[in-house]
Amino acid sequence: MSAIRSMIIRSRSHRVVQDGSAAAPEVDEWHEEDTSCWANMPEELLREVLLRIEASESSWPPRKSVVACAGVCRTWRQITKELVKVPEVSGRLTFPISVKQPGPRDFLLQCFIKRCRSTQTYYLYLSLTNALADDGKFLLAAHKCRRPTFTDYLISLDAGNMSKGSSAYVGKLRSNFLGTKFTVFDGQRPHAGAKMTKSRSTKLVNLKQISPRVPAGSYPVAHISYELNVLGSSRGPRRMQCIMDAIPFTSIEPGGVAPTQIEFSHHNVGSFPSLPFFRSKSNHTDNFLSGPLPSEKDGALVLKNKAPRWHEQLHCWCLNFHGRVTVASVKNFQLVASPENGRAAGPEHEKVILQFGKVGKDLFTMDYRYPISAFQAFAICISSFDTKIACE
Repeated sequence: MSAIRSMIIRSRSHRVVQDGSAAAPEVDEWHEEDTSCWANMPEELLREVLLRIEASESSWPPRKSVVACAGVCRTWRQITKELVKVPEVSGRLTFPISVKQPGPRDFLLQCFIKRCRSTQTYYLYLSLTNALADDGKFLLAAHKCRRPTFTDYLISLDAGNMSKGSSAYVGKLRSNFLGTKFTVFDGQRPHAGAKMTKSRSTKLVNLKQISPRVPAGSYPVAHISYELNVLGSSRGPRRMQCIMDAIPFTSIEPGGVAPTQIEFSHHNVGSFPSLPFFRSKSNHTDNFLSGPLPSEKDGALVLKNKAPRWHEQLHCWCLNFHGRVTVASVKNFQLVASPENGRAAGPEHEKVILQFGKVGKDLFTMDYRYPISAFQAFAICISSFDTKIACE
């Protein structure tokens, strides 16, 4: 098996070198089958090989062997896509698109955020161990850009290129002047009915598009609002509410489903030149999604703070983070689903969907689960860093 794996990597590396010697071709001109001798392997044997490689990948966060298989040719890529499950099922973040897909249903996926004060940049990592701080696997980065009347946090897959015109651009978080209201914008259409917000920056991004089939821009997917302190004083946590525009509230119920992006749109592909795994010849934006779309009838999922409890011995308000938070801070929070239309709260409304807390001067934990994605969770947590004079 190790011999097959090394041959796969060598074959893929050779193809990448060849591809790098010339400009990347358009989607319709991409012929992986002509560049790899592995494409003619019998499909039954190929599937068995990939199944064994997937099963043998014990150190799943790097997922090097699985990603290498996906980069060999179109046939291998298609079968790998069938074998590698979305985070909702596997609890794994294998490919970059995983950060845009809902997290696991049965447990909180553990991540952490590092803050760099000098550059006003925030880095999201996937925890590789149970320790509160480890090296982690880099997922996303966000850079703060202050404007006269608002503040933008640009979120990217590439920590070295945070511009909105970059092919690694994922989305952004925008705050109002007071830092009490935020909007999360996705750079890719979250569902077929999503409407793009028109702005000058949107026009600039559209000029950089490779293909007009899937418009790049700003699609609002969540609205975050901070209100007066829960306790009316500076000793308690902030009060916040998140309206997830792209997720129906039925997604938290048994059998409920949230829209899931299954591929990056064409304008995001450039950051992965060695992995044409993300390219698509489809003419329909619906192919980037799976699952039902939120409708006016369903309504949007609303997340709210989990109420803290008064600790008699410590004489303070506390939340149970199960050891994931060690430093008291007004930034710490746990979000649960809010009951809709006056309905009584059920067990699904007790589950923590997102929790965020401080463990060091510039180190914070971020744990999330279905139906939100790492990108959405990261954006919500970044909003907690913004100064909120009116809330404290």
